[in-house]
Amino acid sequence: MSKSRIRPGVLVPVAAAASLSLLLTACSDDSGSETSAATKGNVTLEFWSWTDGIEAQTEVWNKEHPETQIKFVNAAGDTAYQKLRAAVNAGTAPCLSKMDGMNLANFAADGLLTDISEVAAKYQGAYTVAAWNAVSPGGTTFGIPMGSAPLFTAYRADLFQKYGIEAPKTWDDLIAAGKKVQEKDRNVKIYNMAGEDPSTLVDLSWEAGAQWYKVDGDHWVVNFTSPEALKAGDIVQQLVDNGLASNASYADPGVFKTWDLGKTIAMTTSTWQLPIYDTNFPKSKGKWQLADSPAFDTAKPQTSSNFDTTGVLKGCKYPDRAAEFAAWLSSSKESLTALTDPASKSGLFPAVKDVSPYVDKIIPTGMFNGKSDGAQVITTAASRVGEQWQYGPNYAAMYSEMQKQWGKVMKKQLTVKDMLTSLQKWTVDDLNRKGIKAVAGS
Repeated sequence: MSKSRIRPGVLVPVAAAASLSLLLTACSDDSGSETSAATKGNVTLEFWSWTDGIEAQTEVWNKEHPETQIKFVNAAGDTAYQKLRAAVNAGTAPCLSKMDGMNLANFAADGLLTDISEVAAKYQGAYTVAAWNAVSPGGTTFGIPMGSAPLFTAYRADLFQKYGIEAPKTWDDLIAAGKKVQEKDRNVKIYNMAGEDPSTLVDLSWEAGAQWYKVDGDHWVVNFTSPEALKAGDIVQQLVDNGLASNASYADPGVFKTWDLGKTIAMTTSTWQLPIYDTNFPKSKGKWQLADSPAFDTAKPQTSSNFDTTGVLKGCKYPDRAAEFAAWLSSSKESLTALTDPASKSGLFPAVKDVSPYVDKIIPTGMFNGKSDGAQVITTAASRVGEQWQYGPNYAAMYSEMQKQWGKVMKKQLTVKDMLTSLQKWTVDDLNRKGIKAVAGS
């Protein structure tokens, strides 16, 4: 996506003002109108987060930066985002808050964030393009990347050897391996797809090069039925049609047993999950290996990632200081060395370009047998996250709609292609109904 600024004033009424370049609202953002002005004097910024280890790092910052003090608030809980919205609307919001990429895009769409494009530009070079996309929906920057979760593969090396298969290099390889396993044992699956969680389709679409949301001039293009998206959907359809995936719910603690007992023998996973497996896979510890995520194009392999961010809320009076702190927290060697230490329990994996100093210590040595270079797999995954992916202004609502239809796909009551076609129409209609100009991709 182009990083150029989008011309404001093309979409919806002035009453919706808040995010001038996002193709979401019409007029300039009063809360961010002075983002280029340097703050003078001593200030205190409130910061909400629920990541372990972050509070300790704010204390380190406070000792070293008396001019910018951080008031940390532990906002843990299922209603954190609801409370944050209420605080913004009441004028009592913090300057900064933890957010995932999806919620940052939705808060921006609702005019609840501050445009920090000017003051944040100098920090952009430290982060990957994909990470910066996550804080810049529509080309306007509303926060600083915090952490990433690049996808790779974990597989039962002992059982792969037993069934005569190898770590799949492509998704077609995974399908073929799954069929081979089924020929030998119908009770063993190559993969897992929970009935309530369509993240597999999201990941595959990202990896295939699909762009569900894209800015084009003065509008959003929504495309769930591009060749790339349908290619990803076809893999999911094959997993369903051939019975190659288990359907253990990720909401059920018992899900770990399907892998630990060898009922499911491979998964796509990420860095934050590795310590969880180390704790919950007592029978299979030491029998796992890591490998690159299967690719659609081996000549240009790419993977997907979730991103944590630090958003700057509407009404923040000191966006330059807010951006400075957020960038220190997520890119300075001092902070990252502490946060990526397993002892911090943060589970953080950096969103910076160079992750090499932080990889080795996040891999549980007892979990993997050491025959594969886990550090290299993770470093490679971090460098391969597709740069085309963008969260759109109604992504969270779209995802909820997709969850409703996903269960029908898993039960073979709906094809993936039909679901994608339905989602495209639903998303375009929803955006236009909200006054956000959108068209369906061709």
